[in-house]
Formats: sequence, structure tokens, C-alpha cells
Amino acid sequence: QVQLVESGGGSVQPGGSLRLSCAASGFTLDDYGIGWFRQAPGKEREGVSCIITSSGSTQYADSVKGRFTISTVHAKNAAYLQMNSLKSEDTAVYYCAAGCCTRYLDESAFDAWGQGTQVTVTS
Repeated sequence: QVQLVESGGGSVQPGGSLRLSCAASGFTLDDYGIGWFRQAPGKEREGVSCIITSSGSTQYADSVKGRFTISTVHAKNAAYLQMNSLKSEDTAVYYCAAGCCTRYLDESAFDAWGQGTQVTVTS
């Protein structure tokens, strides 16, 4: 059974950091692209970052470039999103997904999704 489980969300002050984890089971991350997406209240879900696990190639939405870092650990079959210099506009539910990294972080290219983890940035 293919499953993705996110963790690491929480509440943090502006300028703070969080590290999100995405644990995969039922498949090997190395065979897929892994994406992080987020959905803020009242807004559509948007792509944040993606990594082509086999090559290590990464991409980021302009809004998070230089602040967020995506990575994977083969031995743990897990992906991570390190988020630094957090802003209030980063508040959202964050999802990890397995599929294919596309130029515009198109969520339709991802087949398996986690349940999401809430990130709240507030003073």
C-alpha cells in the first residue's frame, strides 16, 4: 500500500524555521519525483518545491527560493523540506506527493499524496 505521511508542522514566529518530513511506504522514493505543495485558507493548492530523487535535481517556487530546501534520504525512504526565514504568508497546510516533477510544479502530475501538516507563522 502506497502511503506518504507528513510530520513536523507547527506554529512558529516570523523569521523562524521548521523542518517538514515525509515518510514513504509501499514504494521507493528513488523511483519518483517528490513534491511539496501547500494550501493556504481560501486559496488554491500551489507547488512549493520538487526533487527528482534519482538525479537530485531540485526546483522551487519563486516565493520560497533561497529560504526552503528540499532533500531526500534514501536510507530512510523519506523526504524533507527545510523552511527558514518563515513569513506569515507561508502559513498553510503542507502536503508531500510522489509523481513527476514538471516545469510548473503541476499537481496533476502527482499520484500519491500525504494527509498534510499544518504550518502556522504568527507573532
